[in-house]
Amino acid sequence: MSRSLAAASLVASLMAAGLAGCAVGPDYVQPRPVLPERFHGQSQLDQRQAAADADLVRWWEGFGDPQLTRVVTLALAQNLDLARAAARVAQAQAGVGAANAALLPIGSVSGQAARAYQSVETPLGRILDSRPGFDRHGSAYELNGNASWELDIFGGLRREREAAIAEYQASQAGAVAARLAVAAQTADLYIALRGLQARLVIARDQVRTREDLLSTVRLLNGKGLAADLQVSQAEGALAQAQATIPELEQGLDAARNALDVMLGSPAGTDAARLADAEVPIAPGIAGIGAPADLLQRRPDLIVAERHLAASNARIGAAMAEYYPKLSLSGLIGNATSVSAGQLFSGGASQAAGVVGLRWRLFDFGRIDAQIRLARGQEAEMLAAYRLAVLQAGEDVENALTALVKREAQAAVLAQGADALRRARGASFAAYQKGVVSLIEVLQADENLLRASDAQVQARTGSARAAVGAFKALGGGWSPDAETIPRDQQSASMWKRSGE
Repeated sequence: MSRSLAAASLVASLMAAGLAGCAVGPDYVQPRPVLPERFHGQSQLDQRQAAADADLVRWWEGFGDPQLTRVVTLALAQNLDLARAAARVAQAQAGVGAANAALLPIGSVSGQAARAYQSVETPLGRILDSRPGFDRHGSAYELNGNASWELDIFGGLRREREAAIAEYQASQAGAVAARLAVAAQTADLYIALRGLQARLVIARDQVRTREDLLSTVRLLNGKGLAADLQVSQAEGALAQAQATIPELEQGLDAARNALDVMLGSPAGTDAARLADAEVPIAPGIAGIGAPADLLQRRPDLIVAERHLAASNARIGAAMAEYYPKLSLSGLIGNATSVSAGQLFSGGASQAAGVVGLRWRLFDFGRIDAQIRLARGQEAEMLAAYRLAVLQAGEDVENALTALVKREAQAAVLAQGADALRRARGASFAAYQKGVVSLIEVLQADENLLRASDAQVQARTGSARAAVGAFKALGGGWSPDAETIPRDQQSASMWKRSGE
């Protein structure tokens, strides 16, 4: 009896240690990168003039273009990359469930019924057959309940659970990052499509202008006021203008098809119905924040940080292999070889309890290698996180500069296009009076076409740069909305800077 009490006391002590003991390995501490107080390009952005500011959460609505809002909303609802990201989240969630289950007891029920017919031609059969009342027929019935539990005394299983939770949170952040990328790519394609439509309008206007010029030259040629050479020059200039249209139309079709795919539709089903419209004007950016805010706003940085947390937890899981593993298992059930009716009688009951020990005493070299591997992976994830933070700041700085400079370029080109438009009108009037040659008119047409096309491209580029700025700032979701769920038991691992 004293031995039973001692065993029970030992088991109770081990269970208490497993529940209250500290997990081996380093506890995770999130890195705090040193970042400047403000973006270098923010001063230029503050001087920028915009009709209205766009909120970072739903920045695409700030462009004031209902069609842009419609296509982005459709893409966020139907894009297949987002479906893939949701599937990855489900897989990571299953990993958390498996890690949670590893901390709990495992139970099973087993049973069997057997009927045997003993041969009397074997040595055993001859011996048994010589005994009075020997029955060659035999039956056996058994029904048992089994349970086992690995006591996580040194925290290896808990570290595995921490790693699984961190990977799940990384997958959630990855899904948000995919959402931001889809919104930005859809808006970028839409704006590029509008830019191509505007360039086509300019090219077709130029074709009509040169057709009118050719008609005028032919009229003058018929009256003997223009040479055949001038007719040929006008015809060549018209052909050059016409040749630009197929290339622009091909680019427009490609943009429409790409936009359809972003919307989760077959190419040529939706975007082809978009009528010509102006290129959206880039809005202002409200609440740009500080570089440190990127640690909370950019989901790709959260992904990198969660991967780092998971790699840190795996160091503890590897170190736990240094220590013994204890398990409890038990069996309770009934067994009989008489008849099924005797299976649940008192005499047929049986029970067993086992305390198991497993210790890799002569395998420390392999454990050392596994720990070095885990530490190396953590160092890699730490470097990847720091690099991601630096690249995020670079993205923002480049996007802000591109936005300001492209808008300045568009303003200058608009002034130049207005001046060249007046110059072209003056040269054509002078040509009709015989003051200048046709070459000067054609040169004025060419200059106007180039300037007008460059102006549209700059305006398109500034709107696309605004999209890039919203994406670089992590616009498209709100960290306060708990888009990325946190596990209560891992809240200590999930603190961000400033919280």
